[in-house]
Amino acid sequence: MSTGDGHRSADSGTEPMIRLEGLEKSFPGSDEPAVRSLSIDVPRGEIAVLVGPSGCGKTTTLRLINRLIEPTGGRIILEGEDVTHADPDALRRRIGYVIQQIGLFPHMTIAENIATVPQMLGWKEIDARVDELLELVGMEPRTYRHRYPRELSGGQSQRIGVARALAADPPVLLMDEPFGAIDPITRERLQDEFLRLQSEVQKTVVFVTHDIDEAVKLGDRIALLRTGGILAQYDPPERLLISPADDFVAEFIGAGARVKGLRLVAVADVELPRCATGAPGDAPDRVLARLRETGRDYAILLDAEGRPRSWVSEAELAHNGRSLEGLGEAVGSTVGIADTLHQALDALLASGSGATPVVDGEGRYEGVVDLATLVEAVAAMRANGGGAAGERARAPGGTQGER
Repeated sequence: MSTGDGHRSADSGTEPMIRLEGLEKSFPGSDEPAVRSLSIDVPRGEIAVLVGPSGCGKTTTLRLINRLIEPTGGRIILEGEDVTHADPDALRRRIGYVIQQIGLFPHMTIAENIATVPQMLGWKEIDARVDELLELVGMEPRTYRHRYPRELSGGQSQRIGVARALAADPPVLLMDEPFGAIDPITRERLQDEFLRLQSEVQKTVVFVTHDIDEAVKLGDRIALLRTGGILAQYDPPERLLISPADDFVAEFIGAGARVKGLRLVAVADVELPRCATGAPGDAPDRVLARLRETGRDYAILLDAEGRPRSWVSEAELAHNGRSLEGLGEAVGSTVGIADTLHQALDALLASGSGATPVVDGEGRYEGVVDLATLVEAVAAMRANGGGAAGERARAPGGTQGER
């Protein structure tokens, strides 16, 4: 929980992977520190996101952690060891680093770029490690290992940057706006890919971004910094959104904080309301009876595999007594059971029926989401003080059912 001095402690009895204690950085000629008395804990295997306005010390903090620049004061503790004055080269071998500009060596092949650190460490079986990492980031080794950076798209280059940072299997990964220069569609795919990757490798990550939506999507915890590197709030995303510490935090989050909070709840984590259904061969009067029991305006007709086919109204069912064949309006948008309520809201707005069907991984009907479902989810987050938005699902494509 947050303490009075702004320090965020890891769970009781658990040593955090990274602990910053009163970290300070002042640059010569500057009237104010770039980072001032910053104290946070990052638990093992979690993603901590640093976010805030320009000049708040996000990148400076990242560079302090791996000692690319030296702190003016405070301590940096890694796995229980004070590394504030340790050999910086040895420290950096324990930390992967990914930057927005990627920094691939243009004269080296992709395989050679990834192998840079393992070669420095004298590893054997490096080729196997390179192929393993290429597969891990979703790039076919035979296709990409002999290519050069100039032959890659921006998104592919970022994947290689992540693979290179993971090459020596460091316990900690630092990421400085890695997706900031990518177009929005590719950026979202990379975010999803990163969450999938994190679910497999379980690194401790410190991630810098200026985008609060990206912070909410990716972070287990978010450190919102004020100008001058002062910690404003450090909490899980749901608590940050629902219970901002002060006006600065609320203003930075912006309007629609509760709508953003829907990104943190999976459809699978809420109780889905009832909706009458009809299967092939059902008599219209039987479906009509089911519909009237629910008090809704529409029933959903399913195909032979149990997938939503069409919406049918009470009037249509009442005037077509023989068969369901050809009745209703085709179902447009659906939402997956592992998707988020934010994605469900988007699908709901595209639906003309006041609800959107929920389907499993095979497209079979699971229930519906309606406006009341979303309102109840937001109310539950408020009741919990933002402390628990359900288990935040993390997997690709919103299957961060967003964790």
